[in-house]
Order: sequence, then structure tokens, then C-alpha cells
Amino acid sequence: MTQNLKKTDSKQEWLNALQLMRIPFSFFLMPVYWFALLNTEVNISDAIAVFVILHFFVYPASNGYNSYYDRDEQSIGGLKSPPKVTRQLWYLVVLFDILGILLSLLVNLPFATMIIMYLLVSKAYSFDKIRLKKYPLIGALTVIFFQGWFTYTAVQVGVTTDYKFTMSNLLFGFVSSLFLLGSYPMTQIYQHQEDTRRGDVTLSRMLGIHGTFVFTAVIFLIASAGTIILFYWERNIINIFIYFVALVPVNIYFIKWYIDYRKGKLVITYERTMMLNAMSSMLLSGAFIIMKMVNCRWN
Repeated sequence: MTQNLKKTDSKQEWLNALQLMRIPFSFFLMPVYWFALLNTEVNISDAIAVFVILHFFVYPASNGYNSYYDRDEQSIGGLKSPPKVTRQLWYLVVLFDILGILLSLLVNLPFATMIIMYLLVSKAYSFDKIRLKKYPLIGALTVIFFQGWFTYTAVQVGVTTDYKFTMSNLLFGFVSSLFLLGSYPMTQIYQHQEDTRRGDVTLSRMLGIHGTFVFTAVIFLIASAGTIILFYWERNIINIFIYFVALVPVNIYFIKWYIDYRKGKLVITYERTMMLNAMSSMLLSGAFIIMKMVNCRWN
């Protein structure tokens, strides 16, 4: 009986650890991947491999490592009630790191090198002896660069055998970082109490709740203007139309959320934040996929 209970507990600990890897939450970063495909010739088999490596191994490894050091007691991205952290989580993080690197080597060496760099920086973001996360500006710049421009470039390096560093790629990558800059503080807006407990002065805490809304709105406006200008520059007028249509529901939701907050309603919640993340991620990803299909640059 005791042995069966131990086996059950051990199994549950592994399941809890897998839950803390937050694989579904990794898909909120999909827009950068699909955005990167727009501006390059794509090898389909490599594109599938890069997608799997990023969303099933690299991002979850970073999520799990962050959870291992944060040991959150309240809601975190993708988990309303996170389970207790155990040593099994550390083993899964190491396993996912190794698998992500090995699989990336099968794509090509430059891509694998960038994946290793990304994983190392993600560790520095959470590791208690460095913990870039607790510095509002450095932490924000780290996230927006590596989850934005750096990932955008890594995807292109991985999906094509003839990557070219062009001004167009540089500017589109910069715009992807702007989108991350806008969304980053919104992912922290409901975590002020938890961040205060750990002593992390996040960008959202520094801005305040009202400031976070204003900051996000301004940065997204700049990012959207940049995207539209780049599409117009490349004479992809249809892309501008698709982009506008995709953003309508997101903007309506964001504005209503802000109005409810200004009315004094208790709306700064995990559920509201995740809904905005999910909506923007799915709609933007869908828009970029449609753009790619319309322009049809596959091989």
C-alpha cells in the first residue's frame, strides 16, 4: 500500500513538473514565428522542425526554468494555480534543453548556435545569482530583443538554406521587438503583488497599472504604424488590409478592459490578461499565415 502511494506521488510530481513547463503558454509567442516566415523563402520541412523546436522545447524549457526559481504561489502565465515546484521540474528543464539543442543541430549549425544563446540568456533572466528579471529596463530589453528580433532572425536562419541579412529583415525584426515591448508589461499587470513579494521591480510595477495600459497602447500604435509602413514599402497592400481586420477584436477588447478599469471595476486579473494574450496571439498568427498563403513563398 505504501509503495503504491509513493508511485502515485512520484507520478503526480512528474505531471506537475510537466505542467510547470507551460507548453500551451509557449504558443502565445507564435506570431513572431509566422511573422518571420513572411519575408523569406521557406523550406517546409525545416519550417516544421523550427516550429516544434521553439514551441515544444525551447520556450517550455525557459518557462520551466523561470518557474523553478520563481516558485510562484499565485497565477502565472498559462497557469491559474501553479503546482508546487519539485526536483522533477529541474530534470525536465535539462531534458528539454538537451533535446532542443540536439534537434536544432539537425536543422543547421547557425540555427543551433542561436538556440543555445537564447537558452543561456533565458537562464540569466531567471537565475537567482543574476536574475535580469528583477531589473525593469534590463529585463524588458532582454525579453524584447531575444523573443523579438533575435527569434525572428533565428527562425529565418532555420527555415531557409540561403539566409540573407537585408535591411528589410532588419526592420521587420525590429518591429517584432516593438510588439514584444508592448505586450511584455501587460503580461505582468496582474502579478504586482507576487513580484513585490519576491522583490522584482518589473516594468509593469514601475509603470503602474494605468501606466502599463498607456505604455502598451502607445508602443502597439508605433509597432502597427511601422508594420503598415513596411508592408506599403514592399507594396503588399493586401497585407495591410488583413492586418487591420485581425487587430479590430484585439483593440476592442483592450479598450473595453481599460474602460472597466477606469470605472473602478476589479478587472486586473489573470483571466483578463490571458484572454488578451490568447486573442492577440491567435489573431495575429492567423493573419500572418493568411498573408503567407496569399504571397505563397514556399519551396
